[in-house]
Amino acid sequence: MNQGNTETQDNWREAFAVYLNPRVAMMLFFGFSAGLPLLLIFSSLSIWLRKAGIDRSTVTFFSWAALAYSFKFIWSPLIDKLPLPVLFNLLGRRRSWLLCTQTLVAIAILLMAFTDPTNNLQMMVIAVVLLGFASASQDIVIDALRIESANEELQAAMSAMYVAGYRLGMLASGAGSLYLASIFGQGENGYNYIAWQYTYICMALFMLVGIVTTLLIKEPETNKSIDTYIHTGREYAQFLGLFIIVTSTFVVAFIYLDASSWIRASLSPLIGDVLAKFTGQLIRISIAISAAMLSGYLIANSGLVNRNMVIQTYINPVVDFFVRYKKHAVTILLLIGLYRTSDIVLGVITNVFYEDMGFSLAVIASYTKVFGVLMTIFGGFVGGVITNRYGVMRILLLGAILVVLTNLLFMVLAAKGNDTFWLGVVIAADNLSAGIATAAFIAYLSSLTNISFTAIQYAIFSSLMTLLPKTIGGYSGSMVDQIGYSNFFLVAALLGLPAILLVLYLMRANASDNKQ
Repeated sequence: MNQGNTETQDNWREAFAVYLNPRVAMMLFFGFSAGLPLLLIFSSLSIWLRKAGIDRSTVTFFSWAALAYSFKFIWSPLIDKLPLPVLFNLLGRRRSWLLCTQTLVAIAILLMAFTDPTNNLQMMVIAVVLLGFASASQDIVIDALRIESANEELQAAMSAMYVAGYRLGMLASGAGSLYLASIFGQGENGYNYIAWQYTYICMALFMLVGIVTTLLIKEPETNKSIDTYIHTGREYAQFLGLFIIVTSTFVVAFIYLDASSWIRASLSPLIGDVLAKFTGQLIRISIAISAAMLSGYLIANSGLVNRNMVIQTYINPVVDFFVRYKKHAVTILLLIGLYRTSDIVLGVITNVFYEDMGFSLAVIASYTKVFGVLMTIFGGFVGGVITNRYGVMRILLLGAILVVLTNLLFMVLAAKGNDTFWLGVVIAADNLSAGIATAAFIAYLSSLTNISFTAIQYAIFSSLMTLLPKTIGGYSGSMVDQIGYSNFFLVAALLGLPAILLVLYLMRANASDNKQ
């Protein structure tokens, strides 16, 4: 009996000791760098804009700037294939792109800092979109570096450490920004632009954490030579030109082929204005993606670019995934697209909800940012450990169930109103479940990736993961205006049920495949 207990203790000790591995530890700092920009687009910016007198629906529309995370698969091949002049020889493929994207993130934050939304809301939109693009690009490189830096056995621990760093970055840009804004002169009443300007300047300086880490680490040994991809200056120019044309086609189609207005007018009497807007927006995005794909296809067959290079870059990563997972590929993609819908949709509106419930900035910062982040970090570490012991799929299921249950708790808080006890209960449960679910999900996505197509495949997975929830999230303010907070939280919880069913199906399918 004692021997069994000793073995169990040793197993748990080994499970936690993995976090001391330098390759695992570095993800804490990269996670911080990746998590810092997120709340500068979402909740902290939402409070800034609300203080500036911007209406709630317009505030939540700003969350669409984060749709760059959902379309990063479009330019991930550019980051994966093209060497940056000078920097590539000095730092290597991944580190050179990391330094470039991290610098661009800092510049975008500074541009936001020097823009007053009350005087120039359009420039603020441009700055936020730039921040979304730069931050999503940074994520592409970090994800590829994480997968290439260690084998599959370390991925759960690296995911947990990444989640911890990510949440610390969110703590800095969430609670940290609110505290700084208060210190710099933003009170409960009125609006003080200078306070937010100084706050965002501080946030830009925090990006030095990621920049310094990039300069200190080594390039992954498994990284392939860039010669595998780009052989001549002509191919370099062709590939860059292809990217510019495909991306420009997407942007032009999205702006000028907007069928959402007449679709909304036609469907509104049948399904309601919010759902009609959402349907029209999905069709608009689908048209833009189709136009971009068509332009790429035409260019590839025109002889203007190396056709084999296009196939290797855009086609082979997709084909590889379907060949490896065969009949389960579509189900896996559905799970990726739906797993985080519930918590992301709810997360867009939470800070506005807290303020509408009458909580002060100090309470929001203390409860939802400091305490909440600590619970998420704890949940992430727990998720990493139990994922290693019990397997990814079981913890993936546990995380999906917990997210649905904890989202229902927001209905209780909506009924209680300004009650700090229930605020603490809801924040603890929500963030603990989010930490467990996120650690397991990142490990799951990493296990799906082929090392030959690291950056591109993971970018596709993570883009798909956020596309639907962030599209829906942009309408969260309008939904609350129509159905109220309690009904909205119920809808958000119900959005998590398909993920539970899909995980159960894949678990059963995997068990059946293993018996054969």
